[in-house]
Amino acid sequence: MIPIEKLKENVDFVLKDTNLINLGEKKKGKVRDIYTQSDKVILVSTDRHSSFDRLIAHIPCKGAVLTGTSHFWFEQTRDIVPNHIIDMPDANVVVVKRCQVIKVEAVVRGYLTGSTNTSIWTRYSNGERNFGGLVLPDGLKKNAKLPEPIFDPTTKEDEHDRALTVDELVAEGFATKELLTQLRDTALALFKRGQDISAEHGLILVDTKYEFGLDENGTLTLIDEIHTPDSSRYWKLGSYEERMASGAEPEYFDKEFLRLWFKDNCDPYNDPTLPEAPKDLIAELSRRYIEIYETMTGKEFTMDFTVPIEQRIQNNLKKYEIK
Repeated sequence: MIPIEKLKENVDFVLKDTNLINLGEKKKGKVRDIYTQSDKVILVSTDRHSSFDRLIAHIPCKGAVLTGTSHFWFEQTRDIVPNHIIDMPDANVVVVKRCQVIKVEAVVRGYLTGSTNTSIWTRYSNGERNFGGLVLPDGLKKNAKLPEPIFDPTTKEDEHDRALTVDELVAEGFATKELLTQLRDTALALFKRGQDISAEHGLILVDTKYEFGLDENGTLTLIDEIHTPDSSRYWKLGSYEERMASGAEPEYFDKEFLRLWFKDNCDPYNDPTLPEAPKDLIAELSRRYIEIYETMTGKEFTMDFTVPIEQRIQNNLKKYEIK
């Protein structure tokens, strides 16, 4: 584990953006820079940190943690669904198959929690009771375990995601009923595998989202990332029951505390300019990302803070440059 003081010293050692040469047409996503070639796509995970539909911070080591964590989980779940991975030539980079992206985020929730407008707790607090076909009773407490994991999809759109039912997704043309049924069943199977493995390592996989595409043969394929601290919420398993009984919040093992800081210090959805997050919080979130990686994979996370990240990536991607 990299000491927290080392992370505080290197809080500005982040990959904010890339301009890699001879790798194809670039598109900038929320977190990843995407370089497209004729038969493959190069995904570069930056240290950009998004929430509330906007960029809120840059977190040291985040891009490398996302890439390494996803690689671990892709290997753990390839018997459930094929994934798009071809190669991982750099700590921040994966080379993947081109797929036709399904414009649906397959959200699976295991607990009644969250703070954003699309979270199940926010919607439950506002009176909504039917989630993915599961009707919840009145009077449930925040952070309670749901009777069963629910498939609670949202749209995948440039402006903001919308929580829609399967029937609404079909009606708006996002996917067919048959494809969404396959997507739901696959997402629930992935979530069960994720919860089982997480519990073995002392963690609760609270909720997550998956993205899927169709490969050149029309086969459903898992894309983007899986069970990372960006796409998932984790709590510590050992203290959950005691903290719920006392009315305390679970021990977060994710990015929720930074979201809550922004909600306490500004209106993150509407303020034109956001305050800069304290460096101590940035370093702590970096530490948590690294700890999740090490806890899950059993591998030590390392980072050379003397070599510029973009320079290292360009060197490691030379074999993929278009001549």
